[in-house]
Amino acid sequence: METGTVSRGKSAARMAKQNGTKSILRQPVLLVAVILTILLLLLFVVYPLAKVLIFSLTDADGGFSLENLISIITTSRYLKVFGRTMLLGLIVAVLATFIGYIFAYTVTRTNVPMKGFLKLIATLPILSPPFVLSLSVIFLFGKQGLITKGIFGITDNDVYGMLSLIVVQTMSFFPIAYLTLSGILESIDASVEDAACNMGANRWKTFWTVTLPLSLPGIISGALLVFIQSLEDFSNPATIGGSYTTLSIEVYNIITGTYDMRKGSVLAILLLVPALTAFLLNKYWVNKKSFVTVTGKPTQARKMINEPHIKWPLFIFCILVAAVILLFYGTVIYGSFVKTWGVDFSLTLEQYQRALRFGLDSLWTSMILAVISAIIGGLLGMIIAYITAKRNYYGKRFIEVSSVLMFALPGTVLGISYILGFNTPPLLLTGTGLILVIVFVFRNMPVAIESGTTTLLQIDNSIEEASTILGADSGYSFRRITLPLLRNSFFSGIVYSFTKAITAVSAVIFLVSPSWTLITSKIYGLFDLAKFGQAAAFVTMMIVILLVFIGIFNRLIQWLLAPRSRVPSLKSRSEGVK
Repeated sequence: METGTVSRGKSAARMAKQNGTKSILRQPVLLVAVILTILLLLLFVVYPLAKVLIFSLTDADGGFSLENLISIITTSRYLKVFGRTMLLGLIVAVLATFIGYIFAYTVTRTNVPMKGFLKLIATLPILSPPFVLSLSVIFLFGKQGLITKGIFGITDNDVYGMLSLIVVQTMSFFPIAYLTLSGILESIDASVEDAACNMGANRWKTFWTVTLPLSLPGIISGALLVFIQSLEDFSNPATIGGSYTTLSIEVYNIITGTYDMRKGSVLAILLLVPALTAFLLNKYWVNKKSFVTVTGKPTQARKMINEPHIKWPLFIFCILVAAVILLFYGTVIYGSFVKTWGVDFSLTLEQYQRALRFGLDSLWTSMILAVISAIIGGLLGMIIAYITAKRNYYGKRFIEVSSVLMFALPGTVLGISYILGFNTPPLLLTGTGLILVIVFVFRNMPVAIESGTTTLLQIDNSIEEASTILGADSGYSFRRITLPLLRNSFFSGIVYSFTKAITAVSAVIFLVSPSWTLITSKIYGLFDLAKFGQAAAFVTMMIVILLVFIGIFNRLIQWLLAPRSRVPSLKSRSEGVK
């Protein structure tokens, strides 16, 4: 009986794909979109990744060889670095998820003041340059630190190492866990928790027996995402890791120091395996373990926790974390106006003048490339979301998997794969601005795809059907009906893409050239020269630029996709068809 049911299910799915494929064949615009998407993903996702995999398993003559792989896994130094990287990722994942859960629970469950402020603080590290927290730790706890030297008189403190890395990465990545967990906690039906309280369970018992088990998928998901980010992180270990070397730094040192691209590729694969494993676990296993409590039935408003002995300790914890984040950001901004940190604290604009003379061209280059890639990535993300969420056809699974694959790749792996894939004719793109745009587009596009897919699944198909009945084709319906409804998703995808493009480090560290130098590369160079004041000036300017462009994008998207243009355009279109 069960076998027959499964067979009928597979047959129905096959029929749906066949019908969907026939439907696409009758719509030229949609067919072109699917074909172009598949070609782009094959060229800029599958091909470079296959290139680095093949390259790492071949010798200098192109024959199959495991020599480099065996050399890596039998060398104690590399095994030690691998163990350090995993240990750091696990510690940061636990701490960041714990802080993220406290923040999410406080915001979604308790009646505390300043919730808007807490939400802002919990997302600030995502929208800031990657060097902010490392720079602030140096300013506060280094040999000339405001706390170590200024308060305690310690002048020989070694701020570089594992402890600083744990602090910086935890503060940088806990917002990822917070965003995941806040969505999970908000989706839990309030009546489930209220039922436990009505049966005599206190708040503590309700939390351990109801809330925590229901939010467990979110906890695991948040921890896996933080773990991936820790593995991928290049900027923080490079600037404040000191002798605590991680795999991403080791790959960079091998390629730039000994110019051994083959060994660097093998190490990159060693970094790719745990990152990709964690990503696939989160996407295809954890998501299936979610416990659904939203049934479609009317639910009562959630009763916020108002007991003083619960809400105030949680509030104090969040305020302390927020105070640390504000201290870090405030220190960097203050340091950008100081003449010489630790020696002369007189205020001046000298650091900004030096920074602009040193890297104004790089700043403009980063902004231009980030804007171009954000717009392209946002549009392409909405198109892919549409053809995967609203259509069923052969090849859909390939698009779904490959379009988000870049998000799981560590930046150093991505950089190496693009060097190997596009360093020879006829695909000679290395050293050009085009390869940087392509990397930014396909690296950051998965967020726009996920956001757009979530929105599209909530849009009733009857809206598009009405457009079709009035004579509009699929392309016109998407442009005039669906895309305006995707305004918020489109905006969030563009903002994320722009933010990550202008702050990218690891993904482009191997791809920059004298003609196309990015601002993050300049800042990394300033760390090597110990010019922390100029680095602080650049970081502060980047924060201001990000805030300004977020505001501009918001206004622009609202104006371009204003819903007022939909109805008249659709009406005139239908009259023309008649």
